[in-house]
Formats: sequence, structure tokens, C-alpha cells
Amino acid sequence: MRKIVVGAFMSLDGVMQAPGGPEEDPIGGFKFGGWAAPYFDETMTEGVGEMFAKPFDLLLGRKTWDIFAAHWPYVDADDPIGPLFDRINKYVATRNPDLKLGWQNSHSLGPDAVAAVRKLKSEDGPDLLTQGSTEFLKTLLAGDLVDELNISIFPLVLGKGKRLFGDAAMPTALKLVSSKASGTGVTVNKYVRDGDVVTGSFEFETPTDAELERRRKLT
Repeated sequence: MRKIVVGAFMSLDGVMQAPGGPEEDPIGGFKFGGWAAPYFDETMTEGVGEMFAKPFDLLLGRKTWDIFAAHWPYVDADDPIGPLFDRINKYVATRNPDLKLGWQNSHSLGPDAVAAVRKLKSEDGPDLLTQGSTEFLKTLLAGDLVDELNISIFPLVLGKGKRLFGDAAMPTALKLVSSKASGTGVTVNKYVRDGDVVTGSFEFETPTDAELERRRKLT
């Protein structure tokens, strides 16, 4: 069985939109495209390398596939990422049945992307790694399909933009299995699933009259 592994760059307030450049995704008037670039250092480069070190296929939303297909096939042959992305399978979620996926080894997930992903997960093969694909990620999270999250959290607040988590995300507990900080203040974190959400309480065992009145007002 294959795992779905999320790879994401995220601001402190959860924005993932356009980390790579000003023209990457200016939709919605987003004006901070390229916000991740000034924070890249050796630690960040090593973190990306570790994520790509094991065999994987890419699982992408159509807009992220567009961005990748317009860039990675055109880098130099000695680039550490471009040739790798060329030769692996790229599974793309798209609502357009007529979309031509010209980048080699690219495959549409078809009209029911969630069912197609579930089938891929059940098969033997390398892990399925997401990059970007914010809207598709929300679908995967709502479908309880994500097994691991590799999230690099950048020390800035962007205010608005496309975010990783939405209200439909399936509640789950996560375990932090590794974390390191770059010299630029980015924390590179790996989380795996850790069962259901567990709750507790700091309240008095017997609520005060004031607390009971507060609860009454809430209803």
C-alpha cells in the first residue's frame, strides 16, 4: 500500500500560495509571490533533498501541474530536480476531460479523482508526494487520505491567500517525528498520523455558578 505524503511551504498564518515567484499564482490579487525564496539556505536545500530522496510519484492539482510543466522540463540536464520529475509518474487532478497532458509520464486522475487516488493508494508502488496543489490538498484532507505531512513553516504573515487547511479537513492527531530550523528561521517539520484527536479539560470538576451562567449565555 502506498502512502500519500504532503510537501508544503507555508507561512505562519497558513498561506501556501505562490512561494516560488511573483508570476507563479497572482490569482485573487496575491502580491507576495516569491515569498519563500529569500529564506532558502543550506538547511532548506537539504530538507527538499531528503523529501525527494526516496522513490515517489507526484500527485498534483492541475494548476500546480501547469506551473511545473512550464518549468521543470526546461532546466539544465544536471539540475537535481528537473530530470527526476521528468521520468517519474505525475498524477493530475483536473475537471477538464479534454486536457492534454503533454509533459511525459503525466496521467489524468479522471472524473473521480478521489476514487482514483484511493485505488493508487491500494496498489504497490512508491509513495505519492504532493507539491503545492492547495485546492486538491483540501480534497485529500477532507477524504482522510493523507498519511504524512512535511511542512516548512516560514517566519512571516501574509494575511490572505490560498491556505493549506480548510474547514472540511478530517480531524486527526499528528505526531512530530522530526524538526529542524534553518538559519533563516524556517522550521522544517515532519508529521505522521497518530490516531484520533484526544481532548481533555482544565475546568473544575464541579463548575461554578458563574461558569454555568456563562454556558447558559452561549446557548
